[in-house]
Amino acid sequence: MENNHSVQTPLLSPAAVESGDTKKTSIFVSATKWTLKSLIWVIFIAWVAVIFLLPAEFFNDLLFRRWIRATEGTPFGITGSIFLLLSGPILIISFLAIAHLIVSGEEKLHEKKNPKRPSFRLWTFPVLVDGPFGVVSATEFIGIVLFSAYVIWAVYAYTVRALEFVSDQFYFKSKSIIMLEILGLRLGSIGLYCLAFLFLPISRGSVLLRLIDIPFEHATRYHVWLGHLTMVLFTLHGLFYVIAWAMDGRLMQELIQWKDIGVANLPGVISLIAGLLMWVTSFSPVRKWNFELFFYTHQLYVVFVVFLALHVGDFIFTMAAGGIFLFVLDRFLRFCQSRRTVNVVSAKCLPCGTVELVVSKPQNLRYNALSFIFIQVRELSWLQWHPFSVSSSPLDGKYHLAVLIKVLGKWTEKLRQKIIEAEALKEPSVVKVSVEGPYGHEVPYHLMYENLILVAGGIGLSPFLAVLSDILHRVREGKPCLPKRIILVWAVKKSNELPLLSSIDMEAICPFFAEKVNIDIHIYVTRESEPPLEEGCVYKPMRSSLCPLPSVRGMSVLAGTGDNIWSGLYVISSTVGFVILLGLLNVFYINPFGVRKWWYKGLLFVACMVASVVIFGGLVVGLWHIWEKQSCAKEISNNTNMKAEKIEQNGTAIPKDPSQEYAAISTVTRYGSRPDFKEIFEWVSEKWGHVDVGVIVCGPPALQSTVAQEIRYHSITRQRHHPIFHFNSHSFDL
Repeated sequence: MENNHSVQTPLLSPAAVESGDTKKTSIFVSATKWTLKSLIWVIFIAWVAVIFLLPAEFFNDLLFRRWIRATEGTPFGITGSIFLLLSGPILIISFLAIAHLIVSGEEKLHEKKNPKRPSFRLWTFPVLVDGPFGVVSATEFIGIVLFSAYVIWAVYAYTVRALEFVSDQFYFKSKSIIMLEILGLRLGSIGLYCLAFLFLPISRGSVLLRLIDIPFEHATRYHVWLGHLTMVLFTLHGLFYVIAWAMDGRLMQELIQWKDIGVANLPGVISLIAGLLMWVTSFSPVRKWNFELFFYTHQLYVVFVVFLALHVGDFIFTMAAGGIFLFVLDRFLRFCQSRRTVNVVSAKCLPCGTVELVVSKPQNLRYNALSFIFIQVRELSWLQWHPFSVSSSPLDGKYHLAVLIKVLGKWTEKLRQKIIEAEALKEPSVVKVSVEGPYGHEVPYHLMYENLILVAGGIGLSPFLAVLSDILHRVREGKPCLPKRIILVWAVKKSNELPLLSSIDMEAICPFFAEKVNIDIHIYVTRESEPPLEEGCVYKPMRSSLCPLPSVRGMSVLAGTGDNIWSGLYVISSTVGFVILLGLLNVFYINPFGVRKWWYKGLLFVACMVASVVIFGGLVVGLWHIWEKQSCAKEISNNTNMKAEKIEQNGTAIPKDPSQEYAAISTVTRYGSRPDFKEIFEWVSEKWGHVDVGVIVCGPPALQSTVAQEIRYHSITRQRHHPIFHFNSHSFDL
């Protein structure tokens, strides 16, 4: 979002500054944020402790059952008791997170200062670099250990209790059947607790992810890990029951049984089958072989959730309802945002086969240089959404946003062909796109390091173009910006990709940036041993010369890093509406008419979740849309007589001496070799001294692993006067 104030322009009058109002406000804001964070931590720790202690017999008998007896007299009954204990905390944390984001405001972007002394950080220190989990930081490793410890502890506790229960049984067969059924039941309950966390990472615009500053592309891997764990538990849950029923000779009648009171088996079978289909098609070989198969089967999550509720009933389903409800909130908001088609300002094919799209956006849409968006082109597919890193800085312009799309599959090839055909016919309108997002870090962490190493593989250069542009704009405008030394390491297969770097004119953005920022660029062309003959030609990509004034066909601000107040109202109104609907349902229907069917009450519970989001949340979304249109109309009226914003001059292939390109920048191109990160980090260690160095990697998993391994090695063997490297990944892998 454009900010007209520089750090040199006082936001308050001198009198106000002298009176200390700024200091008082800062103290109040800091105290409020500290209080909110403390409450969040207390509630979260208590919630996790309850889940962790539930398998213990003493906790179950002394505290959990007492809680149920003390609260089941309400109109909500036992359903409300369990929901408040196991799902309520995550919703309360969401409310507090909204308050924290509103209080923080724009100040959050600059509150994290560079520490005076370099130090290790758990979330940027890679512990594992190879294996099934990919690159794992110390913080992530602790999370994996805690989850594993919970599952092991829960299985152990439930197994001990099951053995005590069957100790008096006479026949071995009877003991085995009862043991299998008890363990199957308990594995299912452990799976439900894991399910409570499963949907949180894939709520793309979730206030929880924004609170802890974890972007969706990072959170996706947590969903993958939790998905594998959850499906292992649910599969064992079903398998133990199947073995027990087969041993007892009642397999078929149990599989098709649909009880009114108790657990209904057939819906559980349907839910498990849907889960297994999603699970099997989510493995990496299947995704690479046929991504569409993975994408379409993953829409079975609706079947999985609905039939799970039919399987266990309302009060058991409430164990995982909190996370699912937050996902429904996010999904409905994304659905509303994605219904709008967005103006494509410019669509061009670059010589290397990469497509550049420039889309219209409103001035008040917030994003940072390491954000990404999801794009749908309805002429190509109504169901496929693809994520792309933003290649433009938010300071490049008020009303446009750009992405670079490399042709890698059928969808991107069709898009490229459509643009080529339109260019040949000189059609002004190429494609219509729908956009979700933007998503990304709440805090632009590339601005939090004085020293940066940017490592890109191929099209992974795209977000770093935005980063460089953002830094240069900030230097020119005097905005807060820490980076002073930047090394860009870019590995490409062939030299025809090199023109991508020419799409940013650093000297034009900030002619005097060399006085403030030192930029070294190292390019490695891995599959060519020498420069091609036309090395002397540098391509200037063709773009539309003008960006139109704001229009109602720009991106919607509903999802992603949208307005904190409106998104807060949406979450709160939907949650309150859910409680109201559930209360009315119990008072006027379930209790008076004596509804006792577990599966039916489970279905009603899910219906209340969805209805509350659509009705109460939909009302807020409607008002939000009206506000957004009025804001856009105001922008148009204020800018009617203003000249259209310039994106970039038209250009053609211009002969230029490569050694002259970016005179203020050190650029070295090597052919037939790959980056030697050991050599690079050793050179940095000797030249930069004892400082924090942010290393951001955008590229394939092999590149991430190589960089992370070198950072781990240097962190372990470093001398006291050497820098501390902090690993950050910006790679998106669905």
